[in-house]
Amino acid sequence: MNTFTNRMKKWIANHMQLPADVMMDLPRITMVGQLHIYIENHQGVLRFSNQELRLLLKQGQLLIKGNGFVLKTILPEELLLEGKIDQVMFIDDKEERKS
Repeated sequence: MNTFTNRMKKWIANHMQLPADVMMDLPRITMVGQLHIYIENHQGVLRFSNQELRLLLKQGQLLIKGNGFVLKTILPEELLLEGKIDQVMFIDDKEERKS
C-alpha cells in the first residue's frame, strides 16, 4: 500500500506541477557555499555538536559534518545552521536498522 501511495503522490506532483517536497514530505535543503544550510520539513534534531548535526526525516536521517556549527534559527520544521560545512549525507532507515 505504501508503494502505491508514493507512486500516486509522485504522479500528482508531476501532473499538477506541485513541488515534490510538499507532496511527498521531502526535506528542502538550501545551501550557501560551505557557510550556511537551511533545512525545511525535518522531523526533529537527533544530535547537535560543534562538528555534527543529525536530523530525523520522514524517511531516514540527514547528517551534516563540519566545524564551528551554530544553530541560528530552529523552528518545529525549519532550521538554519552556520559554520564550515564539509559533508551532507542522507542515511536511509534500512542502514540504521543494520547497525
